[in-house]
Amino acid sequence: MSIDPETLAVYQSRAKDYAKLVGVEEPGRFLRQFIDSLPKGARVLDLGCGPGDASAMMLAAGLDVDPVDAAPAMIEIAQPRTGGRARLGSFDALTAEAAYDGVWANFSLLHAPREAMPRHLAAIRRALVDGGAFHIGLKLGEGEERDPLGRFYTYYTRDELAGLLAAAGFQILSEDTLTEAGLSGILARGINILSRALPHG
Repeated sequence: MSIDPETLAVYQSRAKDYAKLVGVEEPGRFLRQFIDSLPKGARVLDLGCGPGDASAMMLAAGLDVDPVDAAPAMIEIAQPRTGGRARLGSFDALTAEAAYDGVWANFSLLHAPREAMPRHLAAIRRALVDGGAFHIGLKLGEGEERDPLGRFYTYYTRDELAGLLAAAGFQILSEDTLTEAGLSGILARGINILSRALPHG
């Protein structure tokens, strides 16, 4: 299991609070960049969709979105925002092959253990068509810890993440950092990377 029970329990109990915190009506610059990198009608996996805001905006932009999250309470909120598309699923449940033109994993994979990341990135690469777009957002740092709410986090340096992406078959197109406070209220630095899936072989 990629998300530990304690982390899942926090999102389950605080889903409405989280939805209010992250709720926006217009795509931010990273989501806009991701949308602009894809053709109209592109099939996109929103991996760790949360309350569904990004999925709703991608749907409004003409993308064919598959929103997935491991917390039932998040799916309940995301359902009406995504026209009933949101579904329950975990990182390890991703077994599709060449099924998506893009994968949006915005600050979701940071809850997976470090040793699981290569496996998850490999599954994402298999799920993408050649040349498909992949956005990943993670917190910058080193090591692993739980925040004051009990959520488990794995931190990465920029170079470590770049190496993992390269090993999984991705080419970085752009990257940027940001600093913001999440549900815990603690300011943290994050990194957003947009890459493309290189052809196999």
